[in-house]
Amino acid sequence: MSYIHGYDPDTLREIVDLEECRERLEEIGAQRSLPALLERVWLLKVLDRLDEALVVSDQSVRVARMGGTRKDLLRARILHATVLQNRGAFAAALQELTACAEEAEGQRWSGIAAFAYQHRGKTSYDGEDYESARTDFKRALFLRQDAGATDEQLEATLLAIDAADRRRARTTVAS
Repeated sequence: MSYIHGYDPDTLREIVDLEECRERLEEIGAQRSLPALLERVWLLKVLDRLDEALVVSDQSVRVARMGGTRKDLLRARILHATVLQNRGAFAAALQELTACAEEAEGQRWSGIAAFAYQHRGKTSYDGEDYESARTDFKRALFLRQDAGATDEQLEATLLAIDAADRRRARTTVAS
């Protein structure tokens, strides 16, 4: 079940039903499996409980490093970086997302690489570097197409490209 009902066309943040997310977070409780930890991180992030999200994301990276696959570890690190992004730690998020994107591309894991580039683009977007954001969104689009992504994933990336173009145009006009 997807809790994402769309994306804000200006901020690019997920549109979610907050009550639905709170209920799911309560259902998960203190489960310690990697999938449960990753879901908790995401739910805490979209509920704007960023301090808790950071603690749980650190834990998820440790669990993935100790008992998961390399793909699991990349997913946990990317999610951790999105928490850093939401906390405004753009440089740290960009560094982590760059490392994850490069490793995923090196392994030819297009879906994971696209996930990393999409979030690196969002981080650049939040940091008002719209040119870099657009470049990353375009890369994510190519990789998602290569990986056979769903229409929803492709639409989210196209929305992000459009948003970066609009912001870039506004910035250029304002200069």
